Formats: sequence, structure tokens, C-alpha cells
Amino acid sequence: MNKTELIDHISEQADISKAASGRALDAFVGAVKKALKKGDDVTLVGFGTFFVNKRAARTGRNPRTGEAIKIKAAKVPKFRPGKDLKDNVN
Repeated sequence: MNKTELIDHISEQADISKAASGRALDAFVGAVKKALKKGDDVTLVGFGTFFVNKRAARTGRNPRTGEAIKIKAAKVPKFRPGKDLKDNVN
């Protein structure tokens, strides 16, 4: 499912216009991004939790030359599904 299909689904289920559905989806994504940037977790009970994980600096290899390279530490957004979501998938 892509963004357009998700907007169509929200529009049908919530009985609102596609434009309003698009704005609502964009607002949700923006709120999650803003919270993660501040270092907060976003928990939707039954669905899951969006959070930021820290990846340590490490040494890697350039696949073309085999030369060792340094990879910087990074913050990586992650998602941990909730029990209800896991149960629905299985």
C-alpha cells in the first residue's frame, strides 16, 4: 500500500474528503518526525511504538577496494510493533 492508497482508505473509512485525509496523514507523519527529532517516543497502544535508536561508530569495508573506512555514529528511527498488530498479522 502506498501513500495514495492509504489516503483513499482513510477517506472511505472516516467518511471525509481525500484532501482532508491527505492533510491528516501529513500532520500525523509530521508529528512523529518532530517527536523523534526531540528524542521522544511515539506510542500508539495496540499498534506500536516509533523510537530512535543510537548506532555506534564502527569500521566498515569499501566493497570496491576492500579498504577499511570509518562509519560515523548515527541515530536511526525504528518501529516496534504492538501485540495487537502482531496478532493481526499472524
